[in-house]
Amino acid sequence: MTFHDLHRPGDPLLLPNAWDYGSAALLASRGYPAIGTTSLGVAAVHGKPDAAAATRAETLDLVLLVKDLPAYLTVDVENGFSDDPAAVADLVDLLAALGVAGINLEDGRADGTLRPVGEQTRILEAVAGRGVFVNARTDTHWLGTGESATERIRAYADAGADGVFVPGVADLAEIAELARATELPLNVLYSHSVEELAGAGVARISTGSLLYRAALQGALAVLEKDAAMPTYAEIVGLLPEPR
Repeated sequence: MTFHDLHRPGDPLLLPNAWDYGSAALLASRGYPAIGTTSLGVAAVHGKPDAAAATRAETLDLVLLVKDLPAYLTVDVENGFSDDPAAVADLVDLLAALGVAGINLEDGRADGTLRPVGEQTRILEAVAGRGVFVNARTDTHWLGTGESATERIRAYADAGADGVFVPGVADLAEIAELARATELPLNVLYSHSVEELAGAGVARISTGSLLYRAALQGALAVLEKDAAMPTYAEIVGLLPEPR
């Protein structure tokens, strides 16, 4: 079964996201068929800002460490670490040569805006058909821009994406509407039970930064009774500002 075959609407792939060799190796040892990376986890481990194109080298270092584990690997490359379609395509070629099965490519930018649709589709067109599953992420909900996720995912499908990812959408009816709006497999975050998301037509469920933040909560719980899980925003607030 290929990585693409694991994306089944109504029978979704549960994709755990790792941030270092230890977390990836543990997840692979538990039999998960595929593992993703989390950009927040990678950024935090290395003391760099997330979603600011600051961790290209660190992401590649992690790929080199985990690429031979017994699981498909899909890599969060943020917005491609570049606005140049040729540069992003070169990165995808390098990842494909290392055996990476997929990438997650987002349209959000460090300033809280979305990359214009035309620019994002040119990048997607440049990376399509290069031997990796291109999961086109739109941050319409994540950043609260008010733009239409449906229009974005349809444009990304036309540009050659293999799947679409809408983090931040939590309403099951809205998730089902998005699944019906595209023929591509829909990816969302782990916001409901697998069964509920399967019923909404989801094909892939990502944990995103959840496991990393849960690990931090576990560390705090050793020291502090009733420690709460840090939020994404709390972790981002601890990291250096984008330069």
